[in-house]
Amino acid sequence: MKKSIEIQIILLTLLLGSCGKEPSPPLIPEIAKEKFHLAPGLSIQLVANEPLVQEPVAMSFDAAGRLWVVEMRGFMPDIDRTNEEAATGRVSILLDIDQDGKMDSSVIFADSLVLPRSLSLVGNGALIAENIPLWYYEDTDGDLKADRRILVDSTYGGDAIVEHSPNGLLRGFDGWFYNVKSKYRYKKIDGVWVKEETEFRGQWGLSMDNVGRLYYNYNWSQLHADLVPPNYLNRNPNHVPTSGIDHGLTTDRGIFPVRQNLAANRGGIPGTLDDFGRLKEFTSACSPFVYRGNLFSEDFSENVFVCEPTGNLIKRNIVTSLGYHLSAKNAYDGFEFVASEDERFRPVALSSGPDGALYIADMYRGIIQHGLYMTEYLRNITLERNLDQHIHYGRIWKVVPESFPSQRPEKLSDKSNEELVEFIHSENGWFRDMAQWLIVDRNTKEVIPLIKDIIDDISTSFTARIHSLWILHHLGYTSDIYFKALRDPNDNVRAHAIRLIELGAKENTELARKLGQWMHSNWKNQSTIVALQIALSVGALNDKVAQLLVPLMLEEYYHLPVMRDALMSSISGLELEVLNRLWDQPEWQEKDPNKMVMLEVLSAAIMKSVDTFGVRSLLSKLNVSPASFGWKEESLLNGMSYSIPQSEIQVGQIPRIIRDSVFYNQELIQRIRKLSLALNWTGKPAKVVERSKNKSVAIDPEVYLSGRQQYVNICAGCHGNDGKGIERFAPPLRNSEWVLGSEKRLALILTHGMQGPVTVAGKEYDMPAIMPEMPSFSNLDGEKMASIMTYIRNEWGHKASPVDPSSVGMYRIRNQGKIEPWTQEELLNIED
Repeated sequence: MKKSIEIQIILLTLLLGSCGKEPSPPLIPEIAKEKFHLAPGLSIQLVANEPLVQEPVAMSFDAAGRLWVVEMRGFMPDIDRTNEEAATGRVSILLDIDQDGKMDSSVIFADSLVLPRSLSLVGNGALIAENIPLWYYEDTDGDLKADRRILVDSTYGGDAIVEHSPNGLLRGFDGWFYNVKSKYRYKKIDGVWVKEETEFRGQWGLSMDNVGRLYYNYNWSQLHADLVPPNYLNRNPNHVPTSGIDHGLTTDRGIFPVRQNLAANRGGIPGTLDDFGRLKEFTSACSPFVYRGNLFSEDFSENVFVCEPTGNLIKRNIVTSLGYHLSAKNAYDGFEFVASEDERFRPVALSSGPDGALYIADMYRGIIQHGLYMTEYLRNITLERNLDQHIHYGRIWKVVPESFPSQRPEKLSDKSNEELVEFIHSENGWFRDMAQWLIVDRNTKEVIPLIKDIIDDISTSFTARIHSLWILHHLGYTSDIYFKALRDPNDNVRAHAIRLIELGAKENTELARKLGQWMHSNWKNQSTIVALQIALSVGALNDKVAQLLVPLMLEEYYHLPVMRDALMSSISGLELEVLNRLWDQPEWQEKDPNKMVMLEVLSAAIMKSVDTFGVRSLLSKLNVSPASFGWKEESLLNGMSYSIPQSEIQVGQIPRIIRDSVFYNQELIQRIRKLSLALNWTGKPAKVVERSKNKSVAIDPEVYLSGRQQYVNICAGCHGNDGKGIERFAPPLRNSEWVLGSEKRLALILTHGMQGPVTVAGKEYDMPAIMPEMPSFSNLDGEKMASIMTYIRNEWGHKASPVDPSSVGMYRIRNQGKIEPWTQEELLNIED
C-alpha cells in the first residue's frame, strides 16, 4: 500500500511538471535523487526527509550514532518575512531504529526556538545558537529531551541578521568553541561558561583539519583558513598582522551548475549568468567542510567541500600543504562533486559521522536569500517561479562510494574508557574527536598510562599522537612526556608539543627555562611548521630568550610575512632591543626589500607604543648626514612616518633629520614632515596648516597605515617597496594612470587580476619585462582592498581621493561573473 501511494505521487509530480503548471515544483525524494549529477565513483542516498526534518541548517552525530539537526523553520516563511521571528525553530534528534542507514523517527530535543542556526554537542546536551542568545540545553534524565537550559551569552547573535550572525560553535583541540562572523570564543572552565575575544573569522560555517587549523569562507570567496593557532598574532598591541589569519587558499571562483540559476540575487547584473542562465561563480559560498573520514579513497583525505546553495551544487577542493602554507584547487575539470537539476536543492551544511559518509543538509526550498538582501530582480523571479511556495521541506542526503556496503557503526556511548582509547587510533576523524572528548568530559584519568603509550609509540598515526597530547593536557597531566614529543618524527606533533609546553610554562619558570633552552638549541634544524610554532611560543618565555632568539630567527625567515608577523607578536615591548641587535649585524648591511620591511615594521611598532626612549633611540640612528642616509635609515623613517600616534612624543631638541629636511629629496621631505607632526621639541613652532592649490585630501591615518602594511606584504614583492616596479615582475605604480585614475578600474584589477601588455605613463610593458598576468586578490575583503588602494593613491607624492570599502564591494558585485583577468582594452572600455 505504501509503495502504491509513492508511485502515485511520482506520477503526479511528473504530470504537473510536464503540464508546465509550475516552473519549479518540489519533487519527492525519489525523483529528486534522479536529478543529481555526481562525480565518478559516487552514489547518493536519502537519510531523512520532510516531515521528519524541515529546513535543516546544521547537524552533528552524537556518540550513540544519532543525528542531531537544527531546523530553522521560521526562515523566510514568505516573500515578505511575515512572522519570521516566531518561535517555530527546533533541534531534533533523528533515530535509525533498524540501522539501515535511513532515519525512522525523531525526538524533539529543544523546541520553540527563534531562528536557531548552530549547535555543538557537549556532555548531556548541546550549545544551541538562537537568533540572539547562546544557550546550553541539557537533558538531565536521559529521555533525549532538554529539561534545563543555561544562558551562555545573551548577545551572541549581535544584530540578529540571519546571514550575518555568529555561528559555528566548533570545538577546537584546545577545548574552546570557535565561531564565524564573530570575534569571540567560549569554554566551560570550572563549571562556568567563559567568553573570550579571538580573531574575527568568516561568515557561515566552520571546520578544522587533522592538525586543528580552522577553515571558513565568505559568500564571495569560497575557502579561507588560519595558518597559525588562534590568539597568537593578536598579542602585540603595537603591531597589526597582515598574514597567518584569514588566509585565502584559492582565488578560483568558478562553478559548474547543471541547471539555470535565474533565482540568483545578482542574476540581473550582466555577466553573472552565462548564456544558458547558469551562475558563473560563487555568490553564496558557505559551510566549508574538511573531510577527515576514511570511507572514500585516500585522495579524499582532508579535501575541503564547499556548499553553493544558489547554484545547487557542492564543490570539492584538493588542499595542498607546503610547510605551513596552504593552497587549494578544484578537484574536477568542468564539473562538480555534487550538482542538481532540482532548483530547490539547497545544500547549506555538511558533516560526517561514524560511517565516514559525507552528509548534506538540504533546506529544500525556493527562497534561500534572506529578505533583507533580496533585490527587486530576485523578488520578481521568485514570485514568477512560485519559489516562495512550499515551505517546511527538508532533506538529509549522504554521499558514499558506489560500492558502499551496509554497515552498523560503532556506538561510542556504550564503550568503556579503555575501549575509547582504541578509537584514538581510528582513521576516521569523527571517532578520534568523539573519543577524545568523551575521555576528557568523563575525566577518566585512569587511562593516562594508555594515552602515554600512544605518544611513546611512533608507529601509531601522527593524528593519534596529537589527540593524545591534548587529552593529557585536558586531564591535567604534566610531565616530561611533552618534551619527549619534541623528538617525534612528525612536524605537526612537535609543533603541538611546543604549544602545550608553552601553556604550562606560563605558570612554571623551570618549564619555561627548559623550553627556551630547547628552542635556542634546536630552532634552526626544524621544518617551517615547527619553526613557526617556535616563533609564536617564544613570546611566552622570558625577555632574555626572546631578545637572543628572535634576531637569529629573523636572519633565516625575514622574507616570510607569516614568520615576520609571528615574531612581531612574540616581542611586544622588545621591538627596540630586537632592532638594535639586527642593526649592526653583518647580514643586515646589504640592502634587501624584505629586510627593509622588517625594519619598517619594528620602527612602526616602537612609534605606535609612544615610548619616548624608543623613539629617541630611533632618531639617533637617523642622526646622519643626508649623504650617509641609506636604506636602513629610510626603513626607519618609513615606519615612523606611517605610524603617527594620537599624542605628540617629547624628544628634547629638534631632531637633525627634521632640522636638515630641506637637503633631502622631495619624497623623503614629505615623510619627514609627517614625522614632525608626531614629535614635540623645545622651540617647536605652532602647527601651520599647509595649503595647496588642490583641495586637500583627508586620509585616515589608520587606513593609510593598514594599506601600507598590506602593500608591503602582498604587493611589494612585484611592484617594489618604492612602487617603482621590479624588472621581470611588474610595472611601476608611481604616477601610473591605473592607480591615480578611475578607482573602479583599480578595484577591478585587484579583484580579477590583469594580463599584459599594459601601458603605464606612456611606456608599454609586456613579457619578459613583466610577468604575463597580475593575479587576482579576490580573497581580500573590501576593507583590506580599499586600504591598499587608498595607500597607493596617496603615496610617492600622489594625492587622490581615498577609497570606500563599500564602493569596492559594489564594484565586485556589479562585475559578477568575470573569471579571466582583465585586459587593458577591456578596462579602458569600462565607464566610471
